[in-house]
Amino acid sequence: MVRLQERPGASSTRSGAVYEGLRKDILAGRLSPGSKLPFAALAEKYECSMGSVREALQRLAEQGLVESIAQQGFRVVSISVDDLVDLTAARCEIETLALRYAIADGDVTWEGSAVAALHILERIPQLDSEDPGRQSDDWAAAHDNFHLALLRGCKNRRILATAIALRDAAELYRRWSAPLHDRQRDISGEHRALLDAAVGRRADEAVEVLRGHIQRTTDKLLPALAETES
Repeated sequence: MVRLQERPGASSTRSGAVYEGLRKDILAGRLSPGSKLPFAALAEKYECSMGSVREALQRLAEQGLVESIAQQGFRVVSISVDDLVDLTAARCEIETLALRYAIADGDVTWEGSAVAALHILERIPQLDSEDPGRQSDDWAAAHDNFHLALLRGCKNRRILATAIALRDAAELYRRWSAPLHDRQRDISGEHRALLDAAVGRRADEAVEVLRGHIQRTTDKLLPALAETES
């Protein structure tokens, strides 16, 4: 059984704690892509009610991490070459659009939040000390917070919501790509370049940096995904 602890800011309800536990297990690969998520087994594992499991799975479905199969319940979303290509194309269009709006709309508070988020990110080890083949949960959270801090300057709520949903859907791929990480890639440098262009209000440059940042992860992952499908 898993005894759950909620991270700061999470829902105080039991379903919120179950959601946090399930999300971490999916992203860490402890629940593999495509695997079934039986209610009874999850309720026993997380020591909670079936209702709490259902609410948690519905939230994860909204984020694109699990999917509902007619008359079969839920399963972890599958990953594939076609889906990754489509997801990357959508992110390159929508996430960069949200960034353009953020650069146009963001104020000094937005700038400060982004600077602070990068400061925190750069001080957290990327890989898990106990499992160097995986990203640490702390780094992944800080990475997400940095990108969200930049996007949240966008005042168009629908564009922002769509961009965030696409980032959520890509999280499984980002975690899955960690063992394939290009050791020659300067991810910290990419983040600094992105922040510098954004707070410097150089929208075209910021968009190109973000587009390349998204695409590089995809380019590294595609050959490995194609091999698993062959």
